[in-house]
Amino acid sequence: MKILVMGGTRFVGKPLVEQLLAQGHALTLFTRGNKPAPEGVEHLVGDRTDAAALEQLQGRAFDVIVDSSGRTLDDSRAVVERTGAPSHRFVYVSSAGVYADSELWPLTEESPTDPESRHAGKLHTEAWLRQQGIAFTSFRPTYIVGPGNYNPVESWFFDRIVHGRPVPLPGDGSTITQIGHVNDLATAMARCIEVDAAANRTYNCTSVQGITFRGLVAAAARAAGKDPAAVEIRSFDLAGLDKKARKAFPLRLAHFLTDVTRVRRELAWEPQFDAEACLVDSYAHDYAKRMPTSPDFSGDEALLAG
Repeated sequence: MKILVMGGTRFVGKPLVEQLLAQGHALTLFTRGNKPAPEGVEHLVGDRTDAAALEQLQGRAFDVIVDSSGRTLDDSRAVVERTGAPSHRFVYVSSAGVYADSELWPLTEESPTDPESRHAGKLHTEAWLRQQGIAFTSFRPTYIVGPGNYNPVESWFFDRIVHGRPVPLPGDGSTITQIGHVNDLATAMARCIEVDAAANRTYNCTSVQGITFRGLVAAAARAAGKDPAAVEIRSFDLAGLDKKARKAFPLRLAHFLTDVTRVRRELAWEPQFDAEACLVDSYAHDYAKRMPTSPDFSGDEALLAG
């Protein structure tokens, strides 16, 4: 198939492009050009927020459009306005951050969503694709980790553990979160193109089980070759924090756990990485190769001061 990938040279896009090429698809990547594209693909360079740059897509037709970098409805709609709807599928990277706060866990694809969340643009895009009658598959991962992660998720924990710093955690550290490996997400995205039942479906896509914040610290320590018992954990009080201080902690300060039954059943997909394996792989193949010598720990003071 002829596939347009918006993105494709960073994080999620990189393993996805590798898999799509292995499947024999003809790929066109649209990126800012900060990283080279692999051999065998057409590479269009431009900023997707620049209407003039997007004119490179005018009149081009694709079987599949993969949007791994769109954040708002305007981002994705601007592409389709130039290429027309893909003949087969629009594959979209949404977020489990679209769900509303809940008392019921884990969250399913039918759980209530929050129109005021910072990921509302993802929801608007899904709704627009449905309204336009464009066949789409949308993935709602929790925290994506692994080599190439440009969001400070696992690296936040590694920084403190490797440099012998205390790790601030909210309360007693029993809050449950959920991480998934970038390669597992890429595999599900590549597979959905081949599955007719995946049309017009949304999928939670992450590891099967959640993990507590304390468990995450222990797993990160083991990944870094440290004794978890030697890592100091310091509790901070949520009630005493202002919004700015809260942002110093890289994860939601509440439970965040989704059910992945649907994607496992309908795509015959099984994640290859649990939380522990995610951190082992990310440390060995990314963090250890670029280990920062002087991370910024100033946010920790604001957390613990609260």
